[in-house]
Amino acid sequence: MSPTEILTAIDDIVWGPYMLALLIGTGIYLTFRLQFLPWRNLFYSLKVLFSKESRQTKRGTGDISPFSALMTALAATIGTGNIVGVATAMVSGGPGALVWMWISAAFGISTKFAECALAIKYRTTNELGEMAGGPMYTIKHSFKNKTAGNILGFLFALFSVIASFGIGNMTQANSIASSVHTTFGIPTWVTGAVITILTILILIGGIKSLSKVSSVLVPGMAIFYIICAIAVIVLNIRNLPSGLAQIFSMAFAPKAVAGGVGGTIVASMMSGMRYGFARGVFSNEAGLGSAAITAASATTDHHVRQGYINMCGTFIDTIIVCTLTGLAIASSGVLGITDPATGKLVEGADLTIAAFKTVLGPFGGWLVTIGIMLFAFSTILGWEYHGEKALEYILKKPIYNYIYRVVFALFAFFGATTTLDIAWTFSDIANGLMAIPNLISLIALGGVLAKDTIEFQKIYDKEKKAVKAKNTAAK
Repeated sequence: MSPTEILTAIDDIVWGPYMLALLIGTGIYLTFRLQFLPWRNLFYSLKVLFSKESRQTKRGTGDISPFSALMTALAATIGTGNIVGVATAMVSGGPGALVWMWISAAFGISTKFAECALAIKYRTTNELGEMAGGPMYTIKHSFKNKTAGNILGFLFALFSVIASFGIGNMTQANSIASSVHTTFGIPTWVTGAVITILTILILIGGIKSLSKVSSVLVPGMAIFYIICAIAVIVLNIRNLPSGLAQIFSMAFAPKAVAGGVGGTIVASMMSGMRYGFARGVFSNEAGLGSAAITAASATTDHHVRQGYINMCGTFIDTIIVCTLTGLAIASSGVLGITDPATGKLVEGADLTIAAFKTVLGPFGGWLVTIGIMLFAFSTILGWEYHGEKALEYILKKPIYNYIYRVVFALFAFFGATTTLDIAWTFSDIANGLMAIPNLISLIALGGVLAKDTIEFQKIYDKEKKAVKAKNTAAK
């Protein structure tokens, strides 16, 4: 077997049914262990997230505001998976895959809450006085068996560094460069140079500079894409009922064939479940532990409070952004079309572009390309911080962070100008392997977190009543 075939075989095992079952199973376990509190507090947490207070650093200790911490985490999770991943899932698993993405996200909310809350509970400070946390610290400081804790913490950090250069950097830069070249004819080396320069300029200031950019870029690009997707759905509104019917019918049918707006897609419930779960996890990263690294930098007075804010990221990423992509495709009539040149089904970014073009013409293709550029670039920025803190955990000295930032930016140029089949597969494996030590710690600490969460609920309930009373008085 060639190196590519070997890596592909390993990748299929790492991201196979056992891993997906472990990811979803952990989410189900935590949802019940936490008495459904993440679900019960979701909408109030969204209100808190967008409040004026969440943008301030007055409550507790930390490096950046709770809002900035989530936006920096979202910078890494809202990426090409929201555009390309959804389209791929709906072709490979049928329109019903979207339902399974929702299900994975529902339990992923509990997982994201748990990993982020624990990251803050067990965070520490480095020699520069900056917050340092994430699953590697959670594992190291909470496991009674110190040898196991040190090994699993090291492995998580190592896989995080590897994944940051691949999934979080080179593949994203490659997506930007190729889409810009296809749409606008700009050489890939020019795009690579621009990405590298912008990345270095932003990363010079560390987490505070990164968070400032993310706090503007992430909401801006999300709103931009959401408005465009809603426009496509509204202008194709006559097809939406049929599209929704196929999404739900094919999600639970043993074997189904989509007709009408579904084209010629043939899928089974199992394939829809597989691709829906896989693309959902790839998109929101719940269970991988990456977002917990950024969550640890938040200014907060209680780890459960910030856990509630960070879990909103899964809702925004999958329930909102991915859903809009899926509905835009389902209502546009392009699902199941074939490329005349190759005779193959149109999928990935090309499918999303085709959906947007149905009502917006060539302009729709430009919008999707711009969306890919913004989403992918934000992923590069967010993953840089993940990799930087993971490297700091391994080498113990923050001074190496500055070297990492420069090297990381240079790798973006390499990614933009090189074919990345092997690099993608290798980093995809590392990305999946991050989940194993993280999920072990979440299961092991489920009882500890449940106790903290139930106790904090008394505080949260008082705050809810105070806000409700204030709103009533204002009326």
